[in-house]
Formats: sequence, C-alpha cells, structure tokens
Amino acid sequence: MKIDRVELRELQMPLVHFFETSFGRTTMRRIVLVRVDADGLTGWGEVTAGEQPFYSHETPDTAWHILRDLLIPWTLGKDWAAPGDVAPRFRPIRGHNMAKAALENALWDIEAQRKNIPLAKLLGGTLIEIPCGVSIGIQTSIEVLLEKIAREVAAGYQRIKVKVKPGWDLKVLEAIRNRFPRIPLMADANSAYTLADLAHLKEFDRFYLMMMEQPLGWDDLIDHARLQKEIATPICLDESIHSADDARKALEIGAGKIINIKLGRVGGFTAARQIHDLCRAKNVPVWCGGMLESGIGRAHNIAMSTLPGFTLPGDVSASKRYWAEDVIDPEVTVSAQGTIHVPPSAGLGYTPNLQRIEKLTVRKELFE
Repeated sequence: MKIDRVELRELQMPLVHFFETSFGRTTMRRIVLVRVDADGLTGWGEVTAGEQPFYSHETPDTAWHILRDLLIPWTLGKDWAAPGDVAPRFRPIRGHNMAKAALENALWDIEAQRKNIPLAKLLGGTLIEIPCGVSIGIQTSIEVLLEKIAREVAAGYQRIKVKVKPGWDLKVLEAIRNRFPRIPLMADANSAYTLADLAHLKEFDRFYLMMMEQPLGWDDLIDHARLQKEIATPICLDESIHSADDARKALEIGAGKIINIKLGRVGGFTAARQIHDLCRAKNVPVWCGGMLESGIGRAHNIAMSTLPGFTLPGDVSASKRYWAEDVIDPEVTVSAQGTIHVPPSAGLGYTPNLQRIEKLTVRKELFE
C-alpha cells in the first residue's frame, strides 16, 4: 500500500443538543478528518479529540500539528505491507494517540476496500449487528433527564449511561431507579472524584449499576484498585487505559473489572485489538465508548464493536441523536431492538458525503 496523498480537514458541526459532563458543556464540535489516497482507493479517519484538553491532552490543533509535521511526512510516499505496520513507526511520538489513530484507521479502511471485504471482517469481527446504549449528559434538571431516559428506553436502547459529578449523582441515580428500577444503568464520572470521597462512592452500590466509569484520576490505576476493593459496583476504566500494557497492569492489580475501548484514546485499531485480545483471554468484558464522533468515527466504532469480546452495549448510537445532518450516507440508524446492523459492503460500509463535508469545512491542507 503506497500512500500518494493525504488531506486534512477541520469541520465545525453544531450538536442538536448540548452535551455536558464534569468537564463542562459542548455545543459545537471541531472535528479533524483525515483522507488518505493509496493504490487508487480512498480511506477516511477521524480525530476524536475534544475542543479543550480536558478529557485528554489532545485538541484538534495539537492533532493537526502532529499529523502535518510528523505522522504524514513519515508515511507519505512509502509502501506499507499492512495498515498496522504504521503503529511501530509512530511509537517514538509519546502520546498523541488520537492523531495516530486517525491516520492508521484510514489505512485499515483502504485495506478492507482493497480486499473487497467489510472493515469489520478484516478486523476479525463476528457480529452482524451490535447492541447499542446511549450516553446522556448532565441536564438542567432531574425531570429533564428522566424525560430523556424515557425517550431513549422507548427507542429501544439496551443500556443507559448518565454523567455524574459531585452534586449531580446520588439524588439523580435515586430518581432514575425510582422511575426505571430495571433498566441496565451505568454512571460515568470522568475523574470527578478522589479517594477522599470513598464513603460517598460506596453509596453508589445501592443503585445496582452495571458499572461506575472512571471515578478517580484520569491517569490513575493504584487508587482505583483500592476503591474497587471497597465497593461492589464494578469499576470500568476509560481515561487510564492508553495501551495494552496499561490494560495488563490495571487487571493485574485489580483496578477495575471492565474496560472501555476508545479507538482514539488507544491509538487506532492495532492497539484496540491488542487490548480486546488481552481482556478476552482474561474474561474481562469490553465495550466501545463514544467521543461525539461524526459518522466517520462512528463507522469505525461500529466495525470495532463487532469483535467477539465486545459483550456490553457501547455508546455507538444513531446519527440523529447528535447531528441535524451527518457526513455519511446512509446515516447511522438504530433498530427498535436497540441494535445497529453492520453494513456488508467493503471498507467502512458508509459513504462520506463530500458535498456536506465541504460545506462544513473551515480549513484544509493537502499533502502529496
């Protein structure tokens, strides 16, 4: 596979409704897309970094710099036997996994097209439809939150995740359980607590949650291991896991019982499959988290979620939950049973809508 051309684009896409976490509120997404041309084929990847360095140190601007000045020059014009071969080449750069993932994932798209098979099959996926959950951000009131949950449950989603933080947690979860005593429910803290909150976090056990996601420090394993010994609720690690080695260490010390795999956070499909294989060997469930992706990133998430170890519903949901118009055709839809059917066509299975992408583009740069 010889890379002939790479194009970077930044899109600005307004969300249909604000999304709020313990970091703050998002109303507009700045999304960097990577388009790669190789062997007469075109592949697409997406940088999933947030607008500010709150979830991770990466932003659209840092990713643009790393791609433009390092990753693209390292790969352009060179022959690659397989898409995963770029991962070792990228290793000297510390961090910046979301930039790395965007370029690597575009090559996986091309390789699937070259072999005329769906990307999911190329990755080793076995599912023809994936179970879906939703992530609901912090709302203006508990009543508004309950109404949103009711709509998502009626739409068929198989799991509800709510964002929590100090002051928006126990009363919220109690209200949810009073109205929806049996729904699969999880709480995502995005590192909003510390071990000083141990007594408070023990109260989460009475809500019978599927998991509590990343309650403590974004780069912590040790304190999570101590917390997991003190609570019955399974801890799911998100921000702490950037590689298969991180996952190995976390499982060895008992820092959690579930791992959320995000393609951008771990650096692309090569690393994601390594983490998946490690967890599957240890009977540790994994699932796919979301980063308010456009349809490009969402299509990659769908393909990854077909791997057999993804036994829990992920955050891969319908395009219309986020965008008035997505940038792919067809847009991602969810069945009444809360599943997404995996497209059988070669590559991503969804076609980038070039006219819509151009309309949303605020800057672009071409490398040949």
